[in-house]
Amino acid sequence: MANLNKAQRVAHILQTLQALYPNPPIPLQHKDAYTLLVAVLLSAQCTDERVNQVTPALWQLADTPQAMAKIPVEKIQDIIRPCGLSPQKSKAIQKLSQIITEDYAGQVPQSFAELEALPGVGHKTASVVMSQAFGVPAFPVDTHIHRLAQRWGLTTGKNVEQTEKDLKRLFPEQYWNKLHLQIIYYGREYCSARGCDGTVCPICTACYPDRKKPKLTRKA
Repeated sequence: MANLNKAQRVAHILQTLQALYPNPPIPLQHKDAYTLLVAVLLSAQCTDERVNQVTPALWQLADTPQAMAKIPVEKIQDIIRPCGLSPQKSKAIQKLSQIITEDYAGQVPQSFAELEALPGVGHKTASVVMSQAFGVPAFPVDTHIHRLAQRWGLTTGKNVEQTEKDLKRLFPEQYWNKLHLQIIYYGREYCSARGCDGTVCPICTACYPDRKKPKLTRKA
């Protein structure tokens, strides 16, 4: 069997992910746009599972920007310590809560530029909030999606920015928000960093039946 060309790979990936995860849930537990924003910020270099263990205690302390802005940074840091990078993350959470309270009447801003101007909020975090809280088409790319996109021959990008551009070009916009989640779930279940090297999982083997050697991927 010959390897699939790029258009065939895109069609096969879409079909497979739709069948496996027709309605993928948002993995980070949250109540609204603000708690999602904080949860995504906490998830940097930390698993979603760990974040979900930590946030209930944080929401008990404060679950609105108005309340969080008044909490001392040290108190926030004590709770979020298991998520790593707690000194920077606790300062960012308190400061962005102040800004949202003072500049946006307590409402999370609904534009990429305004979100990315908040402390601790990069493009990926803003993309998650825009897509999952506000339904705006976005394609958040983390290191896992970057790795799978390389294994599936969808990008030669050296970083997540290039991979995001490539994926946006290949997949129709109406699929982006769901696809981001579908790829994450597929990566966890079938195509993890150690569980697949580009020659094991159903999508890798269907797209590249001729592939004999492991697919080396560049880290983002």
